[in-house]
Amino acid sequence: MLTRMINGLEEAVISVLLAAMTLLVFMEVVLRFGFGTGLMWAEEATLHISAWMVLFGASYGIKVGSHIGVDALVRILPSGVRRFVSGIAVVACLVYTGLFTYGGWIYLKKMHMIGIELEDMPIPKWVAHSIIVIGMVLMAIRLLTLLWNIVTGKADGFKIVDEAQESMHLAKEAQASA
Repeated sequence: MLTRMINGLEEAVISVLLAAMTLLVFMEVVLRFGFGTGLMWAEEATLHISAWMVLFGASYGIKVGSHIGVDALVRILPSGVRRFVSGIAVVACLVYTGLFTYGGWIYLKKMHMIGIELEDMPIPKWVAHSIIVIGMVLMAIRLLTLLWNIVTGKADGFKIVDEAQESMHLAKEAQASA
């Protein structure tokens, strides 16, 4: 239930952010090259929207297996050893997200205490940068789910894109259509 809610939330937020950034950049290009003017806040808004997309996307990438990894050695290991090694890797990723979340929380508390706003927009800096903690917590949830699947035997590691296999598939499709 929680996983489905997170999936829907991530997909909706990523879609809205992508649409907003696309429209904002389009509008800025039209204003600059068509009318010789622009919006002072557009560049800063685009930068923050892209940061939000990246961190939401990183979490979503764990779910759908779109991250690239070097797993040639891990793939040749027996299933039990592969699960053990993958479990260690997931725990290391959880430590990383935990450290990043902790550091991000300290940073956000200081920004809240100081009370400064973004340079070009009247938005508190801590609100705009809160994606640091939000993104890391979402990644931690994805990693905990993956760790549980490894422990229970539902998965034997990260779902990672096999670029070589994907490239061969695309090459075969290109040959078939030629």
